[in-house]
Amino acid sequence: MSGNRTFTMLKPDAIENGHMGKIIDMIIQAGFSIKAMKLTRLTEEQAKKFYEVHAERPFYGELVEYMTSGPIVAAILEKDNAVADFRALIGATDPAEAAEGTIRKYYAESKGRNAVHGSDSDENAAIESKFHFADSEIF
Repeated sequence: MSGNRTFTMLKPDAIENGHMGKIIDMIIQAGFSIKAMKLTRLTEEQAKKFYEVHAERPFYGELVEYMTSGPIVAAILEKDNAVADFRALIGATDPAEAAEGTIRKYYAESKGRNAVHGSDSDENAAIESKFHFADSEIF
C-alpha cells in the first residue's frame, strides 16, 4: 500500500449530521478511488485498541466514548501521494484553523468532533486498513 493508499473514517458526528454523502463526494472529486468501504459501529474494545497510542493522554476516555457513540464509515482510498493529499483534503484538526475548502472546515463541529480521521503515514495507513478490513474486502 505504500504511497498510494490511505485509510479514513467518517466519524459519528459526520454520520449523525447527515454529511456522509457530501464528504464521500468531496473525496471522489479530489481524485481518490474507494478500494474498500463499510458502515459499521466500533465496540468499546475496538475503539480502545485503535486509539491505544493515545491511552495515556487525558482525552483518551472521551475519544473512545465518542467513537463508539454512533456508526462510522471506514474506507481505504487510493491515489498517488494518498496520505499527504488526503491530510490536505481533510484540513487541520481544529476546524477554526482548517483551510477553506477542506472537509473539516465544512463539516467538523469542533476539535473533538472533527468529522473525519485520516492516516498520518503510509505505515499507519496499512495498519489501520488491516484493522478494519479483511483482504477479501479490499478491491
